[in-house]
Amino acid sequence: MLIKCILLLCVFQVTLGRYEPNWESIDSRPLPAWFDESKVGILIHWGVFSVPSILSEWFWYQWETKTPLLVDFMKNNYRQDWTYPDFANQLTAEFFDAEEWASLLNISGAKYVVMVGKHHEGFTMWPSNYSWNWNAMDVGPKRDLIGEVGAAIRSKTKLHFGIYHSLFEWFNPLFERDRSNAFKTQDFIAAKTMPELYELVNKYKPDIVWSDGSHAADDWYWNATTFLSWLYNDSPVKDTVVVNDRWGINVNCIHGGFLNCGDRFNPKVLQKRKWENVMTLDKYSAGYRRNAKLEDYFTMIELLTEVAQTVSCGGNILINIGITKEGTVVPIYQDILTKLGKWLTVNGEGIYSSKPWTTQNDTISNYVWYTSKVINNEPYVYAIMLEWPKNNTLVLGAPKTSSTTVVSMLGYTGGNFSWKPNPAGGIQIMLPSMNVNEIPCNDVWVIKMQGVD
Repeated sequence: MLIKCILLLCVFQVTLGRYEPNWESIDSRPLPAWFDESKVGILIHWGVFSVPSILSEWFWYQWETKTPLLVDFMKNNYRQDWTYPDFANQLTAEFFDAEEWASLLNISGAKYVVMVGKHHEGFTMWPSNYSWNWNAMDVGPKRDLIGEVGAAIRSKTKLHFGIYHSLFEWFNPLFERDRSNAFKTQDFIAAKTMPELYELVNKYKPDIVWSDGSHAADDWYWNATTFLSWLYNDSPVKDTVVVNDRWGINVNCIHGGFLNCGDRFNPKVLQKRKWENVMTLDKYSAGYRRNAKLEDYFTMIELLTEVAQTVSCGGNILINIGITKEGTVVPIYQDILTKLGKWLTVNGEGIYSSKPWTTQNDTISNYVWYTSKVINNEPYVYAIMLEWPKNNTLVLGAPKTSSTTVVSMLGYTGGNFSWKPNPAGGIQIMLPSMNVNEIPCNDVWVIKMQGVD
């Protein structure tokens, strides 16, 4: 009896605190604090699709499904027997410099970066043992691109490094066979998806495993909960890693570490769970497009509006850029990321580690979004102004003033602002006239309030 009790105790100790391969157990894992505190990340799309670099990163699929633009493009510019894999040799990466990337990403003010390790085309940006002759070491660059970027990020910055991985591949014969069998077989999962995921985690130790492509089948086909229980229990990143919700068409926006709920998800209302707005600076493509026009890109005001609305409602924002086949970040992306970094240098106090306030969007001035933070046991409220108020008077309906209310602007060194209670409720803030050297930013300003309810 004593031996039996000891054995039961050992089993109890082994299973205590472990996550079982089911969603109830996996969803019970607390989200590592660093992710919510970070608020801003950068997603990098780079792959064979960067060679044709027209229409989108879905080029191969769109060409095979006879999208007229691409049919004409290929007919007019390539020989008749050209195939998509022929593009891989032209993914040259001759100007790729991982340390230059790391410097730019650091300047952007982002706190984490996610790089595409494998998109739906199946080409792996690392020398995978499970993608023979269709990876960046065997074809094209002849380099471990994931490894170089990860090493530069970790040695030159304090950013967290994550990897995007597509669960499926458009034209992989094993996947096509599983699909024709109504996913009752899992040959593709056994030969490709799961071995690649374990390989990525064990080799590169990412802080984020950003899954995609789950829309093709339910979670049980992908063996999602089996992998995630290992990731949380036994992987080398078990204590720090975070994952998204794309682990099966039936679990999107329901299960996972944080929720994406589809691309460009921006609900503009407070969410019950941690979520992420993954959006592209090119409004029409995540991959780099050679024929993009200036008006196709987000302006700084448009981008900062997304940042304000997302963080106010409890989300993180993951801002995507596309890379050229040569491995460069084109000037339009450099410019946007540099300007974003300058804005966050001034206004990051109201963004990083902030929490949603009791109100997200102001009840009078709808161009104002709120965040909050406690600093040295003192609560502060931040009003992010997407426009400069008329007559230099900002009228806010949500804050309730007190005898201790103090109002200032992040980055403004001219002192506190005068204010008075608004007759209909809230506060009227009188903004001083500022010359060009005094105004903290060109676009979007953050009011800091102390002593408001």
